[in-house]
Amino acid sequence: MNADDLFKKSIEDKESFWKEQAREIQWFEFPIQILSQDEARYTQWFADGKLNMCYLCIDKHIEDSFGEQVAIIYDSPVTGKKKTYTFNQAKEEISKFAGGLTSLGLTKGDTAIIYMPMIPQTLFAMLACARIGVIHNVVFGGFAPHELVVRIDDCKPKALITATAGMEIAKRIPYLPLVEKAIELAQDKVDHIIVYNRKLVDNQHEMFEDLIDYEELTEKSEPADCVSVESTHPLYLLYTSGTTGKPKGIARDTGGYATALKFSMKYIYGIEPGETYWAASDFGWAVGHSYTVYGPLINRNTTIIFEGKPIMTPDAGTFWRIISEYKVSVMFTAPTAIRAIKKEDPNGELVKKYDLSHFRKQFLAGERCDVATLDWFAEHIGVPAIDHWWQTESGWPMLGLLTFDNTYTIKRASAGKPVPGYDIKIFDENGYELAPHHEGYLVIRLPLPPGALLGIWKDQERFQNSYLSQYKGYYFSGDGAIKDEDGYIFITGRVDDVINVAGHRLSTSEMEEIVSSHPEVAECAVVGIDDELKGQIPFAAVVLKNGSGISEDKVEKEIVQAVREKIGAVACLKNVMTVKRLPKTRSGKILRKLIRTLLDGKDFQIPSTIDDEKIIDEIREKIKEYRA
Repeated sequence: MNADDLFKKSIEDKESFWKEQAREIQWFEFPIQILSQDEARYTQWFADGKLNMCYLCIDKHIEDSFGEQVAIIYDSPVTGKKKTYTFNQAKEEISKFAGGLTSLGLTKGDTAIIYMPMIPQTLFAMLACARIGVIHNVVFGGFAPHELVVRIDDCKPKALITATAGMEIAKRIPYLPLVEKAIELAQDKVDHIIVYNRKLVDNQHEMFEDLIDYEELTEKSEPADCVSVESTHPLYLLYTSGTTGKPKGIARDTGGYATALKFSMKYIYGIEPGETYWAASDFGWAVGHSYTVYGPLINRNTTIIFEGKPIMTPDAGTFWRIISEYKVSVMFTAPTAIRAIKKEDPNGELVKKYDLSHFRKQFLAGERCDVATLDWFAEHIGVPAIDHWWQTESGWPMLGLLTFDNTYTIKRASAGKPVPGYDIKIFDENGYELAPHHEGYLVIRLPLPPGALLGIWKDQERFQNSYLSQYKGYYFSGDGAIKDEDGYIFITGRVDDVINVAGHRLSTSEMEEIVSSHPEVAECAVVGIDDELKGQIPFAAVVLKNGSGISEDKVEKEIVQAVREKIGAVACLKNVMTVKRLPKTRSGKILRKLIRTLLDGKDFQIPSTIDDEKIIDEIREKIKEYRA
C-alpha cells in the first residue's frame, strides 16, 4: 500500500485502519470498541483495551530476547559523562524506582511532577510512573518557580521528582532552591519530594527538610510489575501556553498514543527496530516525550539522551560527532539548532571530520524552516532534511511525508501533506474551505486520530472553547496555512498570541502580565517578531505612567529580569521599547499584529478600525531610534 492509499483508507475507513495499526503493539486485552465518544461526545480510541506503556517500551523487548540491546545512550558533553543502558539494565532501574514510588503510596491515577535535566534518571522516572499507572507531568528544567507553582496547583501531584542541578554549558543551575521556592508558593502541599543527587559539587547547603534521596529509594525498593491500565487512562499531562496566560494541561491517553507512535516510527520516520534514533529535544517538550522516550523505545530503537548545546559543547560539530559515534540513522531537531550550527560553521568544515555514511534522514519541526537553512543542509550534509508540523496537542505529526517506501517528494518551505488520520482543511473566517494558494485557518475534521489529546486536565469547558468551538465538527489548530494544488501545506504562523521561540511555545499574554506588573508601566503589548536564529522572539512595547522619572534603559533592564525570574531564560525577552502610546482600535483593542508588522519592517495595510493613523509614524520613528 503506497502513501496515498494509506491516507485515503485512514480517512474513509477510520476504524478498520486504526484497528489494523493497533495490532502492531501488544495489548493485555485487545480492544473490541475501536472508536467511541466520551460523555462530552469527544473521540475515544480503543476504550475497552488494556495495556501498559512501560511494558511496550521495555519488558516486551526483553521477552522477545532483545534484553542485551542498548536501549539508551547518555552523552553529556557539559559534564564529560557517557553511559549506555541495555533494555535489561533499564528495566532494573525503572522497576525498582517504580517500586519506590509504590512504597510511598503512589498508585494508578495519582499524579507526579518531574522537574529534571537531560539525564537518564528523568527517562527512568517517566517510565516508572507509566509502569504503575501514575500520571506524570514533566516540567522543563529551565522554568522558574512560578511555572512549577502553576502546575502543582493545577495537577496536585503526590510526588515531585527532581535533581540537584542542571547544566547550562559550563554553568551549574541549582534546582533545589527553585523547588523550595515553588513549594513555599504553591497552594497545595506535595507529599513527597524525591531528589537525584548529581554530585557535581558539594551541595549539602541546598538540601532542605524531608527530601527523599532518589538512589537510596531505588536501592531499597522491590521491583514493581507493570500495572494494566485502560487505553484511555492518561499517561501524562504536558502544559502548553494558552491565550489566557494560564498554561493548559494537555492530557494524553495510553493506547491511542502507543498505536500512533508505533505507526509514525515506521511510516513517517522510516526507521527499523534495532537502529539508533535521536530526537535532540528536552524531555520537557512534546518531542522529548514522543520521540526521545516513548516512540523510539516502543519501536525498539536505541534512543539518545543528549545534555548539551549544538554549538558550544565543545563546538558546532557536536551533532555530527554524535551521529557518527553512535551510528544514528534518523535524527529530529528544531530548525533553530541547524541555523545556529550554520552560523558558526558556514562552510561546513566541521562536518567533514565525521563519518555520516549511515545517516539517512533529518527531520525538522518546532517552527518553519527557512529555505537558506535547507540549502545549507543539503550542500553540507547531503541527506534529506524533511520539515514537518505538529503540536503538543497532537502528540505526533499532523503534516509530514510518509518516508517508509522512499518515494516521497520534498517541497521546500512546506511542512508536507496531511498524515494518515488527519483530515486537514484550510478555512476562511466563516468556515468555508479555501481554494489553493489562499491563506486561511488550518482546521482538522473530527474525529482526530489516535494519539491526539484526551482534553485539558480537569477543564472540559476550556478544551471545548480553545479547540472545538470555532468551527462545528472541526479541531481549530490556531495556525494559519496555505495549501497548494498538490496538497502540500505551508504553515504561516500562529493566529493567536502564542509565539514560537526556538520550537518552544510561549504565551505573550503571560509575559504581558509580568511586564504590566512593573510599577512604572501603564500598559504594554508583547508580540513575537521574526528572528533569524530562533524563528520568533518576544518584543515588548511599553507605555510608562505619566510623570514617571525612570530611564528607558532602566525599565528595560528591570522588565527583562522580571520575565526571566518568573518564566525563565527560555522566554528570551530582551527588547523593551518605550512608546508614548500603543495603536488601538476605536473599541480600545491593542493592534498587536500592526506592532509586529512594523517591528518586522513588512508591508501592511492601515487597519480600518485604527483610532489614530498618526501613531504609525510615531512608532516607526521610535523603532529607528531604539535600534540606532
